[in-house]
Amino acid sequence: MITREDLESFLIRMGLDWDELEEGMFLVRGASGGAPLVVHHSPPVLILRMKVIELPDNGGDHTELYRTLLELNASDVVHGAYGIEEGELILSDTLQLETLDFEELQASSESLQIAASGHIDQIRQLVGAGEATGSGEEG
Repeated sequence: MITREDLESFLIRMGLDWDELEEGMFLVRGASGGAPLVVHHSPPVLILRMKVIELPDNGGDHTELYRTLLELNASDVVHGAYGIEEGELILSDTLQLETLDFEELQASSESLQIAASGHIDQIRQLVGAGEATGSGEEG
């Protein structure tokens, strides 16, 4: 099973900047910018979460946004899925610590980053939020 120390070693190997917010919870910033990723070592799993955008609380019809997110989950998000939590659109993935290796963590992390950056313009358009907080906010 991957330990907290193993995870730190993986983050170092990936060349990422990170801070440990509390024991086992890391705020990871990519080398090329983009949204920070929260990585939580919570045996028996590792949870990766990224805030993509704040959703407006305007009571509008977001049917098209939700449909698009479900379609992206099914067709374009390789690791993880979009979800909504406390008014924020997030990308998250959960990995088993028992079988986790460096390459799997790297693939998941990069997949979330690519999905967020590749979809943000479409999501902003659907949200109607030119001023909305985008992929670059802390998660």
